[in-house]
Amino acid sequence: MVDGDVPERMQVAAFDAFGGPEVITLRKMPVPEIAADEVLIKVWSAGVGVWDAYEREGVLVPEGTEFPIVPGSDGAGTVITAGGKVTNVAAGDLVYVSATTRPKGGFYAEYAVAKAEYVAKVPDGVPAEHAGALPTDGLTALAGLDALGLPAGAWLLIFGASGGQGHLAVQLAKRQGLNVIAVASGPDGVALVTRLGADVSLDGHGDTNQVLEQIRDAAPGGVDGILAMAGGDTLDRLTEALSDGGVVAYAHGVRPEPSERPGVPVRAYDGVANPRQLQRLNELIEAGPFVVHVAETFPLGKVVEAHRRLQTSYAGKLLLTIA
Repeated sequence: MVDGDVPERMQVAAFDAFGGPEVITLRKMPVPEIAADEVLIKVWSAGVGVWDAYEREGVLVPEGTEFPIVPGSDGAGTVITAGGKVTNVAAGDLVYVSATTRPKGGFYAEYAVAKAEYVAKVPDGVPAEHAGALPTDGLTALAGLDALGLPAGAWLLIFGASGGQGHLAVQLAKRQGLNVIAVASGPDGVALVTRLGADVSLDGHGDTNQVLEQIRDAAPGGVDGILAMAGGDTLDRLTEALSDGGVVAYAHGVRPEPSERPGVPVRAYDGVANPRQLQRLNELIEAGPFVVHVAETFPLGKVVEAHRRLQTSYAGKLLLTIA
């Protein structure tokens, strides 16, 4: 049994077989019980990311997961109950979560259980209604900056800068004192990254030779690192702007994966959810105004439409509203 006024069963979006968006259906499932190192969260919102599609397709399934699978690696909500060993949050706290493993189900649900090490209070300045779109992309963007390890004053090129991770990386990079060249998607994407503080904002859909020329005008000595939120031929061309010793970093899951070539070293990384990284992320966010750009929100009942929207172009992040 669960505590307080929590029902025994809850509405979730889940699937019993791998496939396209249509495999996800609404159903009722028991509210999971917590262990001593876990918290029960009343979910307000859940981020919708490409990794959710990979999980639905059977490409990237967390260890210990069994059918029916409730997806959703990141979300936000209110702590209802905290286990006896939990010290970082308490009942009533508004929290956000990036759960890399979740054998008791994900955040496409009215309630979710997460280990306390994946949980942090929502940072000041982030609207509660947008917090579910932040954790996984924010931690992954931070891991990418860590993988490059550039000093303040260095030139960073972010490719795919207007996406879910990219637009957060622009802001985190500026917090770290980097000069940011943001290559975004279309006029809307360029407008977004400009508003978020990019030093140079360019349209990746434009003529690649012209984009390269603009990059070289801004950073005549070359860029010191490229954070690749997407792959492809345009990225391959833009690596020509790397300085000697410059590195390309990309998160596992980027398709196609950037390829290492002579003079173009490549580093792959994963986002890391632990108390230290969550604290660092919160400190960077709280250093000034911060935007979590939500392109579109969907109620839980429209989860199939949300996954279809994943296959299209948009700036920022998609979000499911649960509560």
